[in-house]
Amino acid sequence: MGLFSKLTGELIDIVEWTESSTDTMVYRFERYGNEMKNGAKLTVRESQMAVFVNEGQFADVFSPGMHTLTTQNLPILSTLKGWKHGFTSPFKAEIYFISTKNFTDQKWGTKNAITLDDPRFGMVEIRAFGTFATKITDSKLFLKEVVGTDEDFTAEKIAGQLKSLIVTRFTDAAAESGITIEKFAANMDELSILCQEKMNKEFGEYGLKLTKFYVENVSMPDDIKKEIHGLSRLGRVDAQKLAQMNAAKAIEIAAANPSGGAGAAMGMGMGFGMANQMTQTFANANASANSAPPSLNQMSLFVALDGKQAGPFNEQTLEQMVQGGTLKSDTLIWKTGMPAWIMASELPEVAKLLSSLPPKLP
Repeated sequence: MGLFSKLTGELIDIVEWTESSTDTMVYRFERYGNEMKNGAKLTVRESQMAVFVNEGQFADVFSPGMHTLTTQNLPILSTLKGWKHGFTSPFKAEIYFISTKNFTDQKWGTKNAITLDDPRFGMVEIRAFGTFATKITDSKLFLKEVVGTDEDFTAEKIAGQLKSLIVTRFTDAAAESGITIEKFAANMDELSILCQEKMNKEFGEYGLKLTKFYVENVSMPDDIKKEIHGLSRLGRVDAQKLAQMNAAKAIEIAAANPSGGAGAAMGMGMGFGMANQMTQTFANANASANSAPPSLNQMSLFVALDGKQAGPFNEQTLEQMVQGGTLKSDTLIWKTGMPAWIMASELPEVAKLLSSLPPKLP
């Protein structure tokens, strides 16, 4: 650089950053020798912060507005430099402009399928994707932990690390949410909020905040989808109307059969037989759905004893445990189909056994 360029660089007295990219998070102000005039004007626009760094040490931080760079407005830098009588010549310091706006519409997704343990379908592989938004909330921490000395740091440079964090925490949040996979589609908002709350603490360790997080889609294997759709329709089918429709179709097919009366009779018989079978099937399904819960003799319960899982036990054994004082109202129990362990008093069948105990003698 020539002498004229050097002098020009020293005489420039306006320091500012006009963002030319929507993706830039941090920009280091460049000038010859990092020299600035005493009394130079620093312009910090809305959604920006300016951080002064002197020989690797963080100095002053400026919020939006126009600032005059003097010893009065640079207390930390003045202390670091040890000036006693004010600036009499250009001073050196690096200036980093930090964009504090929201960086929106950033994509995330699971590269590989993740496995969840669903209470109804067992181990299921799912994939998920969505969008998120972040913003810088602690300029110094973000510079220290993420940017370093990068002169032009973009959101793309940290995107990979953030996406890996999101996928890991999404897996944890989905497992802990208690939402079964057939209800994911109806609970996208709840799942998104839970994930955002879980991740924000770790985002804060980088000086960032996760301002928005959306789960847009959760996909699963086709066979699980078909099973879920079938179960959802089962309770909504009118068995009688379905049987009548099948019988009518069987009669229509039989009437079109050229083999004559025998074929028609056989077709009608098959139609009515199918109708009766369908009616009986749905009647049995509805009866099972509306019947009382099975007794303890028809299922097994696990009990937490001394911090360990024991069982399974049937009703007779559980009754003996109640009589012996081993099974109490606050003892944890679990059975197949439960999402988590509960206290014995919360299960009606066991609560009935507990209530049969006589009260303590006065």
